[in-house]
Amino acid sequence: MNSSDFQDKNIDYHAMLKPYTKNWAWFALSFILAISLAVLYIRYTTPEFAVQSKIQLVQDQNATSELSAFRDLELLTGGNVQVEDEIEILNSRSNFIEVVEKLGLNITISALGRIHNTEIYVDPPFKINFLSSDSVLNNSKGQFLITILSDTNFRFAENADGPSQEYGFGKKIESELGAFMILPNQKNMANFLNREFSVSINPITRVAQAYQKKMLITVSDERSSIITLSLEDPVPQKALDIVNTLVELYNQNDIDGKKLIADRTSEFINDRISQIGGDLSSVDESAEEFKTSRGITDLASQSDVNLSIGAENQQQLRNAEIQLNIASSMKDLIESQSGFEMLPANIGLSDPTIAGTVTRYNELVISRKSLLKSSNERNPIIVNLDQQLNDLKNSLQSSLASMTNNLTLQVNNLRGQLSQINARIYAAPRNERALRDISRQQQTTESLYLYLLQKQVESQITLASAPPRSKVIDRAYLISPFPVSPQRTKILLAAVILGFLVPGAIIYVRLILDNKVHNKVGLEKFIGADIPVLAELPKLKSKEAMLVKAGDRTVLAESLRILRTNLDYLIRTESKRESGHIIFVTSSVPGEGKTLMSSNLAMIYAKANKKVLLLGADIRNPKLNRFYSGKDSKSIGRSSNKTATEGLTDYLMNRDIKVRDVISNFLV
Repeated sequence: MNSSDFQDKNIDYHAMLKPYTKNWAWFALSFILAISLAVLYIRYTTPEFAVQSKIQLVQDQNATSELSAFRDLELLTGGNVQVEDEIEILNSRSNFIEVVEKLGLNITISALGRIHNTEIYVDPPFKINFLSSDSVLNNSKGQFLITILSDTNFRFAENADGPSQEYGFGKKIESELGAFMILPNQKNMANFLNREFSVSINPITRVAQAYQKKMLITVSDERSSIITLSLEDPVPQKALDIVNTLVELYNQNDIDGKKLIADRTSEFINDRISQIGGDLSSVDESAEEFKTSRGITDLASQSDVNLSIGAENQQQLRNAEIQLNIASSMKDLIESQSGFEMLPANIGLSDPTIAGTVTRYNELVISRKSLLKSSNERNPIIVNLDQQLNDLKNSLQSSLASMTNNLTLQVNNLRGQLSQINARIYAAPRNERALRDISRQQQTTESLYLYLLQKQVESQITLASAPPRSKVIDRAYLISPFPVSPQRTKILLAAVILGFLVPGAIIYVRLILDNKVHNKVGLEKFIGADIPVLAELPKLKSKEAMLVKAGDRTVLAESLRILRTNLDYLIRTESKRESGHIIFVTSSVPGEGKTLMSSNLAMIYAKANKKVLLLGADIRNPKLNRFYSGKDSKSIGRSSNKTATEGLTDYLMNRDIKVRDVISNFLV
């Protein structure tokens, strides 16, 4: 058996639990009080319900980027940056302002109750039509009370303590918030008679910021494109509408941005088509006039050799001129912009870097316009976007300039080669050569015209088939029909724990801070086993007798008899004398029971037919004489012929006083 087993056997669990079991009433009272407070809290706390929705971000397949190849190889980190950006856009202040405006959340109608009010969101008994402008209403803050009196009348008061006035439904009301009208919204207004309702109007921006803080938008995994939207609100239907409306506005804003890009692209293509259409008509007229003036109807005799040699060169030259024309037009458009406007995308430039840069530029322009709805150009985020847009614009200008120079050199080179071919063609009749020049110009202009028409159709198809930015996986739904707050089980469990913990902690602290000895066991632990404890006396109440009487069977008397027996045993064991023993009772602190102990011990020995001399040695504050002259001295018979008036101090100070002169005789 090891030392730990021995120590465990010596632990007195009953003694450890006794202070707690003795105060069971406090535990019961604390438990009842804690449960009562928990029930009241649950009863009168406004419950909140949790709503959740899931959406998946859809990657735009038309968007290109020069970094896409590196992302496919996972050479670049930050694959979830786009998801984080979309979360920020989704949770933007401007989106929540639009949600509040669309649902009218800045106006709240609540039914007044005794303890707390209940908001009425679905089918309120009346509607409020403000006659002031939206800009004034959206920034207003106020409250008023409506009491429905009948199907046609109601009472209006701007505050609970203020005066009220009766109005009819549809009548104009003037208030600090402006003019408005109250219209009934229920067919049967009898269900709401004499009910008082509170109408609160708050600024839209403040309401939007409140719901923006309450909305929780998370992504399950860093590589996942699925976003979860969660919202808690006392009105479940309101939470459902807010989440669904937020997703709808997010998708609609994305579609509007894509439509803006497509409109800008179509405008650019239409302008070019109008210009090239005029050139094509001019070339066609030139060919018609040339054939008419020279009577030319068929040029089948053209040399096949010259055609085969010049066909490929002409095709290359035509493609190069088309690219040069588009690049020059794009370059002129960018240089003519003074701010940040949308650029035409997917117009047929062969350089994928320029196409990707244009796409990125348009995305940043959309983000900048979205942020400017709720901020200004000094916002650090917008300043950062401006810097990025300037960098992209400079990059586009540099790329287009380089492309234009390269295409110019290529066109000049092809024209030089074509000149050599034309030198052989010029050997043919002048009419054939001139007509071929006109036909070549006609083909080039027609190819560019058809190409732009094709791009116009593609732009319209892209707009029509463009998907929204996100796909709704789960529309907003109620997670549970039970409120998530307050949580009844947790609150009741916490109340039970607190009900037992508080009194237990108080008792434990009192036990820790208690430095007194309360019983024999505690004294024995303190002094050790070498010093014996003879007896344990009970604590007396103020009304109990201090002196034991003859035949007394109280706890004090029995304890004193045990003390006398143990003293006799100790005296016989330790002392060699047969009689005349001295028992010394002392203490360093007043009020610890020296007089009570010595007096009652003397009485117990006297009742056992012992001759006892009780000597009070408390010189500073003697109490022995007063103790025997009090109400408890009726059981003591004092002799009539011997009552000492002097005490120990008199005997010590005066040598003439004898011992017998300071002794008072008592018979028991």
